[in-house]
Amino acid sequence: MTNKYMYFIANWKMYGSISSINSLNKVIKFSKSKEINKGRLIYCPPYTLISSFSKKFQNCQIGLGGQNCHESETDGPYTGFINARMLKNAGAQFVIIGHSENRANGENDKLINLKIKNSINSKLKVIFCIGETLSEKRKKKTKSILSKQIKIGLNKIKNKSNIFIAYEPVWAIGTGIIPKSKDLYETVNYIKSKFKGKPPRVLYGGSVNPNNIKNLKEVSNIDGFLIGGASQNANKFIDIVKKTYS
Repeated sequence: MTNKYMYFIANWKMYGSISSINSLNKVIKFSKSKEINKGRLIYCPPYTLISSFSKKFQNCQIGLGGQNCHESETDGPYTGFINARMLKNAGAQFVIIGHSENRANGENDKLINLKIKNSINSKLKVIFCIGETLSEKRKKKTKSILSKQIKIGLNKIKNKSNIFIAYEPVWAIGTGIIPKSKDLYETVNYIKSKFKGKPPRVLYGGSVNPNNIKNLKEVSNIDGFLIGGASQNANKFIDIVKKTYS
């Protein structure tokens, strides 16, 4: 049983509509109960729902974030994009940067670094995703890949107090496969060792669900979870939180 202050981040990806807001009622009620223990809930819905979610969460402690942002700090001719300042204005307090799905679509470490800098300047807390592919894992390159992503992604960022690291092995996302507890513990320790002084909070993401959370919560150096598909269902999301503390 864990008794840590844990973060549970719901990454809804490209899912949800205005009618989805009603599904939040159960989670809001849960967030106000003693059952939540030391858990902090954060939702990252599509851009189209951020303003509506912000209004819905006015009378509770659930956090709100965006799933990505454009690298430009100012307005500009970038059709279809929004920047960190716009996210903040819509009611977000967090933003996910560097998710593997976006890396696969062309985002590199230097671009991610620029997005992180501008997000911090806009007073957003950053959920910085890192992780290796299956090929890199098999070639035993996990540590070198993570080290490179951290070094370039956080280059010239002195104050890291508002940065969370989300370790998401690419081979685990959406596959139902999770790392062995011993391997995950060692990897999280390695990530924390890359920082001088107090390390950032390190979350785990990749096929987190109510069935495997009992194994994941035993990895004592994890500070929370970035949850994809399972977070779209209120019952499953609540179940994950409850089982983390039971």
